[in-house]
Amino acid sequence: MGAVFCSILADFDVIGFRFGVRYGDLWGHRGMTHSLLFAAIASVGFALLLGEDRRQRWTLAGLLFLITASHGVLDALTNGGLGVAFFTPFDRHRYFFPWRPIPVSPLGIGAFFSSRALQVLQSEVWVWGPALVVVLFVPWLRARRSHRLKAQVDSKIG
Repeated sequence: MGAVFCSILADFDVIGFRFGVRYGDLWGHRGMTHSLLFAAIASVGFALLLGEDRRQRWTLAGLLFLITASHGVLDALTNGGLGVAFFTPFDRHRYFFPWRPIPVSPLGIGAFFSSRALQVLQSEVWVWGPALVVVLFVPWLRARRSHRLKAQVDSKIG
């Protein structure tokens, strides 16, 4: 659940629109919450909360950092907006990658459930498709491994 939360955490910046934060501001959309500094702070914070020991916390922090930062990387591959402030607050410039194959997603809950949003989701199948395969395949693989280990233990006992 922590990984899923970190993958969408950056877009919580849209809440700022309700409070008068403009798109291009430091805390505007694709600003501070999309920066590598924010990804580092958030991932370490969650790792401290979720990890059981020091080694697990560092491993978890690294994984959560990659997940959180990947949101900005994917946004920099979109064809709209002002770009991503990867290095803010030290450098407020917003960046796009030269190759931008992902159509920009509509903002807002209502707009996200529109026909245009469905077209965007379909065009992103190369992004979320592999993750969906992993989510479906890993539990099956774990169950199969567990069943095999249980069968080995049972055969040694019996």
